[in-house]
Amino acid sequence: MIDLAGKKAIILGGRNGLLGQALAQKLEQQEIVTIPLSRSDFDPLDEDSLSAFMEREEPDFVFNTVAYTMVDQAEDEENKAHLLNTTLPATLGRLCKQSGAKLIHYSTDFVFDGKKDSPYTEEDRTNPKSVYGETKLAGEERIIELNYDDFLIIRTAWLFGPHRTNFVHKIVNFAKERENLTVVHDQNGSPTYTPDLAEYSIELLKHEAKGIFNLVNSGKASWCELATEAVDSCAINCRVDPVPTSAYPTKAKRPPYSVLDTSKFTEVTGITPRPWVQALRDYVYNDQKDHQED
Repeated sequence: MIDLAGKKAIILGGRNGLLGQALAQKLEQQEIVTIPLSRSDFDPLDEDSLSAFMEREEPDFVFNTVAYTMVDQAEDEENKAHLLNTTLPATLGRLCKQSGAKLIHYSTDFVFDGKKDSPYTEEDRTNPKSVYGETKLAGEERIIELNYDDFLIIRTAWLFGPHRTNFVHKIVNFAKERENLTVVHDQNGSPTYTPDLAEYSIELLKHEAKGIFNLVNSGKASWCELATEAVDSCAINCRVDPVPTSAYPTKAKRPPYSVLDTSKFTEVTGITPRPWVQALRDYVYNDQKDHQED
């Protein structure tokens, strides 16, 4: 294991992104010099300014949490999705290769088609069914094609956490105003708490891991189960009713099953990610406490 204290990290999306802010916090706790960036600090598609910035800062690590994540809108805005999800990772990979920095790039469960009924490993065949999934997979492939081996591609899913609106936050707010909610029950995945994801990402750095890793909290859930657990954790009197995906037609196809297997992460670090239910309770408790203090 290596000591990360005193190392320097640039975090694209670190100033106001859901995952980026959690990363910035956890990296600072490890005494890593962090440079969180937002879209107002840099143009992610201006290679010259990114190159000059990296030359000036000489980072050890570059975290890319920036992505085009509007899954349905991506079906109509394929070019915009490609710029952020494919071109940007390729540019960052090239710049990191030149400078000797390690790239940590976040990808998605949407690279899979969801036809399996057991958790997806890193070796499973990819087969995205949406523009979002296709552009994210293309971003992974462009990094790998650079023949630069000091990178981490972290596939994650269903993020919730502090600092930004997310599914859990929305559900809790809706539940406070309504007697019942209807939530899709036939899409299953891996809910993931951003502070845990940030912590586990740092563990991979300490172990000098390279390549593709799945990284999510343990366990699986449907959106309906996640919503029910969130509402119950807040002790809100609101019924959550399951409905099929067909009740909410969407432009982009979602994988019906995209639970991710994290055993490769456990082999490398010796850590088993904690259950999402436990992480959710932490989040809900801290979120409620923050609002009471505001």
